[in-house]
Amino acid sequence: MEQEKIVQAEEVSENKTSSPKKSLKWLWITIALVALAGVLAWVVYNGIINSQEKGAKDGIATVFGFNTFLFGVFVIVILGYMLGRITIKKVNLGTAGVFLVAIAFGLACTYIPDKAPIIGGLNPTVGTGVEALSFYKAIKNIGLVFFVGAVGFIAGPKFFRNFTKNFKTYILMGIMIILVGTAVAVAFALIPGAGGTEFSAGVLSGALTSTPGYSAAEAAAGDNAAMVTLGYALAYPFGVVGVVLFVQLMPKILKADMNYERSLIKPEVMATREEKAKKKLIECDDFGLVGLAVGIVSGLLVGAIKIPLFNDVVFTLETTGGVLIMCLVCGHFGRIGKISLEVPAKSAKVLRELGLMFFLIGSGFDGGVKLISQIQASGGAMIVVWGLLAGVVMTTAPMIVGLFLGRKVLKLPLLNSLGSITGGMTSTPALGTLISSAETEDVATSYASTYPIALIMIVLACNLMIGLI
Repeated sequence: MEQEKIVQAEEVSENKTSSPKKSLKWLWITIALVALAGVLAWVVYNGIINSQEKGAKDGIATVFGFNTFLFGVFVIVILGYMLGRITIKKVNLGTAGVFLVAIAFGLACTYIPDKAPIIGGLNPTVGTGVEALSFYKAIKNIGLVFFVGAVGFIAGPKFFRNFTKNFKTYILMGIMIILVGTAVAVAFALIPGAGGTEFSAGVLSGALTSTPGYSAAEAAAGDNAAMVTLGYALAYPFGVVGVVLFVQLMPKILKADMNYERSLIKPEVMATREEKAKKKLIECDDFGLVGLAVGIVSGLLVGAIKIPLFNDVVFTLETTGGVLIMCLVCGHFGRIGKISLEVPAKSAKVLRELGLMFFLIGSGFDGGVKLISQIQASGGAMIVVWGLLAGVVMTTAPMIVGLFLGRKVLKLPLLNSLGSITGGMTSTPALGTLISSAETEDVATSYASTYPIALIMIVLACNLMIGLI
């Protein structure tokens, strides 16, 4: 009896302690939703006032200038992190919450009433979304090079030794993930009324969050490029959120011991740091910004190189691949002559999070604006349904197959498998989430090892789909 009372007392204690957590969770949800509704109302209201006074083509961004763009960016930051903080069953969106709020912001900024009053028709083809898009594209690219550059410097010291040891494994993972996604895309392309090949190629590039794949498909589609853009815009949101959730859910579903899993992926660090310190290298700044800049500049040059493959197909590493590779190299060697290129770990982590945040803001806003215009241009609701369904399958199937291949066939540790999946899916946001949930930077080496082969494969897949089917 005494033991039962003790157990009951413990259960009551647990319920008492868990209650504030539940209250806090719903408090965050309420605050985030109210604040989001307020911001959207603010955007639409100002659009109404502006359209009445100056005409619809003078959007909010024109009236208030660059400060409106800054205002929007940091409102998205506040609401996005609040949304990402909501945790259900120990799973949350993290920085990807910024992406969802940015999509909503892009949608709202695109809708400006054609005429007063408020109940009048809405015209999604004009407005602040279109005018501000160039600003958000700029912040997207700045964020991308910061994030990828920081990942390169974090993974660089361990990357080459880890890659040479397991390069066949990572190549196989990258190839298999893209092949599965492409097989699903081909299957959907062959379904009558599902949008056709160009649409399916766009969905594939969106499901794998691959800008190079999207660019290749758009170029190959010619006059049907609008269908590629529509497929990309429909699939991209789940392509981001789906992988973010996958890398958090799988360790819980598999009931993994994370301490044990972390111990399995500790690659040997090349013993060069002490040697560099003894040589008294010249440090240009205390935060490693010069080293990062050197990696980014050289990476942009490498990414601009175009390699003709066949017919009109051209391969290029573009911004992401070029910057990642060159920052891996700079992070590996750590210097040019006596000039240090090292980026301190604390600086790299801050730049990585800052870059990811800016990248998701730009991507989300861009996606919100494109989504409305392309859906309107397509003129049909069923194409939207097909795009969303195909996007979910093209995102989910490659990850499931990749996890099975990594764990059961290649015998990779769980975190190595998940890191390779984020690389194979070319998912920048998911890598940030995996690093946070795994509590180790070492997963970045698996991402960096798989990413280049996946990049090449997705470009080829999108081109071949449109050219052969």
